[in-house]
Amino acid sequence: MLSDARLYSACAAALLYAVGCVYFLWAAPRRQGASTRQANANSSLLIAYASQTGYAEQLARQTAQSLQAAGVLAHVQSLGHLDRADLSHIPQALFIVSTTGEGDAPDTASSFVHQMSSNEQPFAGLKYAVLALGDRSYANFCGFGRQLDNWLRHQGASALFDAVQVDNGDPAALRHWQHQLGTLTNRPDLPDWEAPRYDRWRLASRTQLNHGSAGDPCFHIELEPAGHVPSWTAGDILEVDPHNSTWEHPETPLPHREYSIASLREDGALHLLIREMRREDGSLGLGSGWLTRAPIGIEVAARTRINSNFHPPAEDRPLILIGNGTGIAGLRALLKARSAAGRRRNWLIFGERNRAHDAFYSKDIEDWQRQHILERTDLAFSRDQDQKRYVQHVLLENAERVREWVEQGAAIYVCGSLKGMAPAVHEALERILGRELLESLTSQGRYRRDVY
Repeated sequence: MLSDARLYSACAAALLYAVGCVYFLWAAPRRQGASTRQANANSSLLIAYASQTGYAEQLARQTAQSLQAAGVLAHVQSLGHLDRADLSHIPQALFIVSTTGEGDAPDTASSFVHQMSSNEQPFAGLKYAVLALGDRSYANFCGFGRQLDNWLRHQGASALFDAVQVDNGDPAALRHWQHQLGTLTNRPDLPDWEAPRYDRWRLASRTQLNHGSAGDPCFHIELEPAGHVPSWTAGDILEVDPHNSTWEHPETPLPHREYSIASLREDGALHLLIREMRREDGSLGLGSGWLTRAPIGIEVAARTRINSNFHPPAEDRPLILIGNGTGIAGLRALLKARSAAGRRRNWLIFGERNRAHDAFYSKDIEDWQRQHILERTDLAFSRDQDQKRYVQHVLLENAERVREWVEQGAAIYVCGSLKGMAPAVHEALERILGRELLESLTSQGRYRRDVY
């Protein structure tokens, strides 16, 4: 018979074995689940939100639904539950963040804000975008969103597109965010969350500007209001319903297209410069294909959208305008506004393929030169010489002059392609001015972009 001591030892061993088995059975699936969640997080696009009232979380989930409809795996997570170390393993992230008080982060994001004070673990591989929610009645509008955007750039992350700022749930700004999601996923047919109320316009004229070009056809298009005359300012955007050959819309909101406006309201018509786009299968793009082929005189459903970030400077300061391709449209409207205001210190840097075929709005440019509206003009036609020359090369070649203009108070406006031109121009400006000064110009509103 076992002694009491030996009996107690045997019972204790059996109990420990049983506890170990139970723990293993309990912990294994959890370890596997955590590993699976980590793998999912690393392979999908992160949507992180910081919400004070729940609105940012709502928009984060709507964003996830749009991405999933485009076939993109996405997961939603509170910024407060995110460790900055996690970001070093994530290839792409969208941040949807509110601002409280005078530029503060929501309470739920306080733990992440604390981590932002550290400069460890740079995010060189992270690509991101920010949807900043705020209220313009406060002095530090979208303060936390702008702070987060600047911090991510400082950490070496690359912006997928410029931050979108939303004033009190402005539906136009949210439609722009959805437009960017469509561009990001290469799915421009994603439906709008809420369809805009379009105005009626008439397609008055259409002229191809680049006959014989190596690129796709580009058309100068003029729209005349078919009812009341909407208002717009240089720098604003036109949202076009590409399915508007009829005014009978289905209940499901339709995807819109955005184009920089190339004219002023005083011109009596709204001007666009549209390049005919083709999909990978060779079919015409939904918006450009319709506008470049629709019969003259047809009604167009469209509405102007305020783009205050690209309005011309209110004060009389020098202006450096940089763009390529159809980006000349937005710059043309700015120069028209500058001319009307009698502000002559303007420097245009514009690039396209060949001078013989792609010199968009050359007569306007010549008129502004003759009238001394353009103090300096540099045109870079990339294929007119053996070694390709782009607008960023013009900037670097004139680095000292760029610094002089900035020291004299100049603002820098960039309009054109998001891929290629915009990052190359940004890199050139960083080399010329330094990152700290360029960020200072951004915070002062002296470095602005309308890129797509």
